[in-house]
Amino acid sequence: MNVSAHELGLEGLDGLQGVDALCLFVGEDDRPLPATAGFVDWRLCGVLSRILQSGFFVGAREDSLLLPTDGRFTVPRVFVIGLGQRKGLDASSLGEVLAYAARVMAKARVEGVALEIPGADQFDAGARASALSEKFLPAFKGRQVAVLADKDLARRLPGRKG
Repeated sequence: MNVSAHELGLEGLDGLQGVDALCLFVGEDDRPLPATAGFVDWRLCGVLSRILQSGFFVGAREDSLLLPTDGRFTVPRVFVIGLGQRKGLDASSLGEVLAYAARVMAKARVEGVALEIPGADQFDAGARASALSEKFLPAFKGRQVAVLADKDLARRLPGRKG
């Protein structure tokens, strides 16, 4: 499996190649939407915010949502995975959420996924890299994982290229 690192932000999102899905993580208490979820929501003209306001998707644990990007990104589809309460996220629940996301991607037959590992403000880069290696990667059945990451996390990614 190829694991690559990409810059956080719109530039990193626009530079994604070889992935057919983007995986976002949203907590029930994420308002406004942070980081990559906020960038994607902005580019999609607030569609994710409107869905959250409607209550159709709220970011509850094991809640999931599929959105088309309608050509606004090179990636054709966005999977949004609920974190539950972000402030209650611990190392164990981070691993559980990543494993759940990988299972969702596997069911959808995603070959390449881009994601930002949640918890940058709660966990150090080593803990987030370990959660990716131990929980997401073993359950993901595709060939390409593009991690949207800061420089510290990018250095710690397993088998990374790019």
